[in-house]
Amino acid sequence: MRSEQWLKPTSIGGVALLLLATTHLDAQQKPDLTFEEAFKGKATHISKPLPAIREWVDGEHYLEMRPDAATGRMQAWQIDARTGNATIYTAPVDGPSVEVRDKDVFYKAADGNSTRLTNDAAEEKNPTLSPDGKYVAFTRNNDLYSVEIATKKETRYTTDGSDVIYNGWASWVYYEEILGRPTRYRAFWWSPNSRQIAYMHFNDSKVPVFPIYSEKGQHGYLENTRYPKAGDPNPAVKVGVVPVSGGATIWADFNENDDQYFGMPFWTDDSQQLCIQWMNRGQDNLKIYSINPNSGAKKEIYDEKQKTWIDWFDAVPFVQNGKSFLIQSDKTGWSHLYLYNLDGSLKKQLTSGNWTVKEVIDIDDKNQVIYFTARKEASTRFDLYKVNMKTAAITRLTSGDYNNSIKMAPGGKYFITTYSNLQTPSKMALVDNNGKVVRELGDSKGERFDNYNLAKTELKTYKTRDGLTLPLTITMPVHMEPGKKYPILISIYGGPNAGTVYDTWKFTPVQQWWAQEGVIQVAIDNRSSGQLGKMGMNYIHRKLGIHEIEDYIDAAMWLRSQPWADGSKICMTGGSFGGYMTCMALTYGADVFTHGMANFAVTDWQLYDSHYTERYMDTPAENPEGYKATAVMTYADKYKGLIRITHGTMDDNVHLQNCIQLVDKLENLNKHFELMVYPGERHGWGGLKSVHSAGESYRFIYNNLLSKAYPGQFQQ
Repeated sequence: MRSEQWLKPTSIGGVALLLLATTHLDAQQKPDLTFEEAFKGKATHISKPLPAIREWVDGEHYLEMRPDAATGRMQAWQIDARTGNATIYTAPVDGPSVEVRDKDVFYKAADGNSTRLTNDAAEEKNPTLSPDGKYVAFTRNNDLYSVEIATKKETRYTTDGSDVIYNGWASWVYYEEILGRPTRYRAFWWSPNSRQIAYMHFNDSKVPVFPIYSEKGQHGYLENTRYPKAGDPNPAVKVGVVPVSGGATIWADFNENDDQYFGMPFWTDDSQQLCIQWMNRGQDNLKIYSINPNSGAKKEIYDEKQKTWIDWFDAVPFVQNGKSFLIQSDKTGWSHLYLYNLDGSLKKQLTSGNWTVKEVIDIDDKNQVIYFTARKEASTRFDLYKVNMKTAAITRLTSGDYNNSIKMAPGGKYFITTYSNLQTPSKMALVDNNGKVVRELGDSKGERFDNYNLAKTELKTYKTRDGLTLPLTITMPVHMEPGKKYPILISIYGGPNAGTVYDTWKFTPVQQWWAQEGVIQVAIDNRSSGQLGKMGMNYIHRKLGIHEIEDYIDAAMWLRSQPWADGSKICMTGGSFGGYMTCMALTYGADVFTHGMANFAVTDWQLYDSHYTERYMDTPAENPEGYKATAVMTYADKYKGLIRITHGTMDDNVHLQNCIQLVDKLENLNKHFELMVYPGERHGWGGLKSVHSAGESYRFIYNNLLSKAYPGQFQQ
């Protein structure tokens, strides 16, 4: 009810203004953060670190890193979950490991001794230990190899690696959109018994080349990238299995020249089957095939179709002693858990309702229990639950109105939760699998937390033009004066299933600084953010960006209607998809948004990669009107505020081409704007460029939102 009242412009009346004035008097008795505390790292003791929990050693013990009083170095301690007793952990925290050093593979044993396994002029990449710890697989010059640790004997599995053929090394679009950045381009997977390696073979010869220019040196150079834009030919891919001892690859029974995608494969626990996710080019049909690694023969075990699109599964675990498998699907409009028989028939739906399962944390097959996190109590918070595979009975294991981040013990007997909400600094507790708190482990609230005049962030809701209710957060200035109007800075991302509005502790010194300076700071989620599940995401199909910017317009219209809002200073900022939203805000939404800082933004979906774009938009040939309607340049003539555009010149994800085409359009329309390029930088930047970029953003806020000169202390 409180959020509904907040939606009414009359909700701040005389009583509230009186309270505001009283709060203002109280606030004056406490100090603000200084510049050194906000930007230079000077200690405030507003917060303190939580225990540094690394991982669970086993189902009864976890590792905590503590500073050694004598040396100051971090020492690992093994903690007994039941008693809290701590003993020094002498084994290497990460166990045996491998790394690339001086372009070669080095193995670090459990005793800490290091051994060089390769000695080659070419660079080895992605060294990965076999499950039994006897071998290391890696790629070299786009071919797949392994080396036996005991003998240093190398085995070469492929010989056709080239500048367009990759074995065990992902093509760019697979790395970015399917396998994911954490893989670091690795596209090979050990079987659990360490006897076989599955890998993907990529042929990029038909993928168009996109030239990325570097200004370095006297003549500069081109970095040519095989990058399929929307509608372009994709890499041809096949999936194979090779024995660790070497020999011929057994290829899964697919035609590599079909227009298709393969998702992350996974082995069954007994290493007898390799399961492969397959999807059509349109991404509205996902199948799972069980592959015989000895023959390549395939058997379909799952088939899902949706009218819009389907996302890849992170994992498909086999449960109930291998008689069933678990699927997390959003085919009903909400992500839920399903048990399937091996023949592909549905055995039982385990969860249901208008709420979202986030991820499966652990599976206790012996007791037929699955532990998972979900946004069930509120879409802005995550809790931990368990569900019985036989009865589908669900039990909530976390409590209170908090957002939870979980580290679960193997077997599920205990878990550690880091929990908080917007008003409560993060705490940490050890809890058993019945939801009983065994021990509070830490509280990040510092000893001087109550000594400062801190801004408060509140969770509110707004309504869209078609009646949806969505969340936003507002951090109000700490020195608000009755009758005064304040500029609004809206920070967003906005991409599908990538919301930023959560009821979780988010205090930062920089955020506090802008609250002290008089900036209202807002975060907004749109309908595709995940707050409304897949049901909300489905709205955006074939018109990626339109519903989202209209939701932001609706939220901004409500903000502008408040008595404390300066409607002449409504600024949006974001990067990547958030940069695209910012560009749309200053064009499509130019009657509402007045200022924007757009970083490495997409400006036309025809310029972005095939897999991501077509998931939501289909191809340009299939949806020409949709591509035109979602391009920033279509609305450039409406631009009338002030936008600051930034981009790295060697961005290999969202190409500089996006920025240049928008700049060209604005110049031809004789529009004023600001532009900052960062030479040699990719999709975002660090180091000195990051310092410069942050400073220029601060300058923009002072000059345009606060109508002040940029303070000299920022320039020292």
